[in-house]
Amino acid sequence: MKLSIKALEVAVSQLGKQESPPGSNWGEPVKTYLSSVGITFPAPWCMAFVYWCYELASNQLNLNNTAIKTGGVLAAWNKVTQNIKSSTPQIGSVFIMDFGKGQGHTGLVENFDNQFIYTIEGNTNDTGSREGFKVSRRKRPRSTIKGYLNY
Repeated sequence: MKLSIKALEVAVSQLGKQESPPGSNWGEPVKTYLSSVGITFPAPWCMAFVYWCYELASNQLNLNNTAIKTGGVLAAWNKVTQNIKSSTPQIGSVFIMDFGKGQGHTGLVENFDNQFIYTIEGNTNDTGSREGFKVSRRKRPRSTIKGYLNY
């Protein structure tokens, strides 16, 4: 099985998991996601969630984790080699959003069509905030995506 597909399966298993209390960027399992990238305090956790999914998937498949170990969305984008970046999603791709001033958001692509990507994201909510409080399924216009990481 491909690492990105296994990471997506891991993400699906986390749907509905949330911060405690909501809005705190903390509590279990958020502390676990953050600690996977070395963050030991409350912080935005969408990228840590993605990395944690890849780490768990790589352990289950006995493969090297090729995801960038960071809590920073744009750091992940900037650190990967060019051959990992794409303007086209795949199932299991890591999508990257760039809101400027160093702010971003990420998650995993579960499906896509010509207009939208359908995702599983941490640190979001049902209205699509990049500073939400749980793991949710979202629908995002492809026009809002900076690019995709295809590990």
